[in-house]
Amino acid sequence: MSQMNYQQQSLTGATGLELVVALYDAAIGGLYRAIQCVEEDDTIGRRIAVKKVVDILMYLQARLRPDVGGAAAASLADFYAAMFTLTLEASHLASKEQFTEVIGCIRNVRDAWAIAAKDPAAGKVLPRELRTREETFVAARTDAAGEVVGASRWSA
Repeated sequence: MSQMNYQQQSLTGATGLELVVALYDAAIGGLYRAIQCVEEDDTIGRRIAVKKVVDILMYLQARLRPDVGGAAAASLADFYAAMFTLTLEASHLASKEQFTEVIGCIRNVRDAWAIAAKDPAAGKVLPRELRTREETFVAARTDAAGEVVGASRWSA
């Protein structure tokens, strides 16, 4: 089984929060790859790894909803902007130490998301666009008390 198939299968059925954690994991993996490329003096590889990290950070920032998330969304926007800048600086300087600093910062926030992902109530407050299809379907079929509503209650 190829690495891509394993990754795809491991994310099948993941919740929206688990997918956010997976994005953080991918960013951290890209930063470790950038460090490896610095050690190997592989400029092209470092740039490819950094592009992956920057793409993930831009995606996460683009998905923020300040109208829903308020101050938390603004803080995350600032965090993503800072990590974006630090990642580009680390790449420009080919600095393993700066890449390691970025990894530490991203890992701290990733760990907070991982804790939230374990809380079933946390997924219910996610905006619709961050929910998986399964979560959206289930949320649409239950009311506030968790009772099933709609046509699914009908039986022959």
